[in-house]
Amino acid sequence: MRIAIMGTGAVGAYFGALLARSGHDVSFIARGDHLQAMRERGLSVVGPRGDFSVPKVKATANPEEIGPVDVVLFCVKLYDTESAAQSIAPILSAGGVCISLQNGVDAQERIGRIVGNDQVMGGLAFVSGVIEAPGVVRYASDMSTIRFGESNGALSARGIAFSKACEAAGFKAELVADIRAAQWQKMVGLASNAALSCVVRQPAGVVYNDPDLIVVARGAFSEVKAVAEAQGLPMPADIVERTLAMHQNFPPKMYASMYHDLARGRRLELDSLSGVIIRKGRELGVPTPVHAMAYACLKPYMHGAPD
Repeated sequence: MRIAIMGTGAVGAYFGALLARSGHDVSFIARGDHLQAMRERGLSVVGPRGDFSVPKVKATANPEEIGPVDVVLFCVKLYDTESAAQSIAPILSAGGVCISLQNGVDAQERIGRIVGNDQVMGGLAFVSGVIEAPGVVRYASDMSTIRFGESNGALSARGIAFSKACEAAGFKAELVADIRAAQWQKMVGLASNAALSCVVRQPAGVVYNDPDLIVVARGAFSEVKAVAEAQGLPMPADIVERTLAMHQNFPPKMYASMYHDLARGRRLELDSLSGVIIRKGRELGVPTPVHAMAYACLKPYMHGAPD
């Protein structure tokens, strides 16, 4: 299978390296020192399930050098969605598909406006990692799963084929019938953890074990659940407590990925996380005070460190 990884941060580098190691024709679209390191030394993956290297990888800054591919794993930051979608549109083969593994809930629709709705699937990535050094990705836990699905809910041949390729590469891949509901279920923890980690500037071991912060976390989780249910999306009745328990079991030193961007003075995905929840809440008459507070506190950093 010919696969392109659009955005070789921690998520793209990790899953792309596993697919390349298993023998698929994988091309990484990257830039800067990370790109140079991959060209010179390949890609190294380190973490609790074992370390490995892919010494020779295809890496480029120019998607036009890749040629037609069957699958694009789309892993760029949400604020780069439109420009990145424009760049990969020409390399999708007839019948090929772009699978977004981005955060948030609206990327599939945004990509579809550019590449065509029939050539995009929504997806979710469950892995925690960072680019430790150019050409080196470190993942922090045993969790290694993607979920993805067609917008019409079909269990398509192309989806099944890619799922099998992922499983053979050593990670779990679930083709789901209702990807939108799955995205909002993940958003309960994703957006809330990003907001709390950045406001408190502390890792999971602090945020989810302090009694006062647990109250705030439950409030943030409940707001996302309420906004999703107001859209008619099914949400498990126990999702708030289940999400809290999951975060309490995170490695104590684990931070949300948005915190790493904040700490490095980079742009934040805030507007596509808490921002979307606030706007949807206003539209549907659902109050979102915790996310509104976090958004207001972090807004000065949304476009990078203030001057």
